[in-house]
Amino acid sequence: MKEKMFGKISEKAVTRAIVEEFSRQFSDYVESDCLIIGGGPSGLIFARDLAEKGYKVLVVERNNYLGGGFWLGGYLMNKITVRAPAQKILEELEIPYTTREEGLFVADGPHACSALIKSSCDAGIKIANMTTFDDLVYRQGKVGGAVINWTPVESLPRQITCVDPIAMESAVLVDATGHDAAVLNKYIERKGEKLPGFGAMWVEESEEAIVEHTGNFAPGLYACGMAVSTAYGLPRMGPTFGSMLASGRKLAGIIDKDLSKCR
Repeated sequence: MKEKMFGKISEKAVTRAIVEEFSRQFSDYVESDCLIIGGGPSGLIFARDLAEKGYKVLVVERNNYLGGGFWLGGYLMNKITVRAPAQKILEELEIPYTTREEGLFVADGPHACSALIKSSCDAGIKIANMTTFDDLVYRQGKVGGAVINWTPVESLPRQITCVDPIAMESAVLVDATGHDAAVLNKYIERKGEKLPGFGAMWVEESEEAIVEHTGNFAPGLYACGMAVSTAYGLPRMGPTFGSMLASGRKLAGIIDKDLSKCR
């Protein structure tokens, strides 16, 4: 009789392992130090840097994958570009790149994205994917978390969409949803106002402006990446990702200082 490579495990054991481990982690992260909406490059580098400082960090991503446009680059050509000095972050993550011209560097999107995801997970972040942001937890003038639901609920026929969302509490909430600025938009809509939206492409100006404006938007609510551009009417930067990485890194430093005051 041929010896089997794998041990004897039942289907019910596999199911229990998934359900119990997911439930344990999900319950533990109902309350966190930082809840990030959006798992693109700015959200991931931010989450990584903050988790490395010992904070409890949860990333909520509406897709079944992480990385956003970091996987694809521009025009479905999976090369990503970064401008100096952001190549230093590529080096830190051990992502190979080539120098296209002075100050402009090119890397493989899948390699860069997978390295960033691995590094973030190694730092201790946790992820809730296929999960959408629905609303804010807002109490006494301060954002205190997010209301979330399963992404597939959005595709249900309207007459059967009475699937109530749930709430996750956090010391701070971060909008890293990219152009959508979904969290900031919800906050500003509650005030009866409207965000200006991002402007036309202008690479040189947009990357500087995004990093400069990264930070606190409202009590308990912060923004990084392209959400910053939408919030302040800044130019879009197109398929270059240096400011996404730099913006996330800057915000981790800001929030570390803000949270450390409460410890």
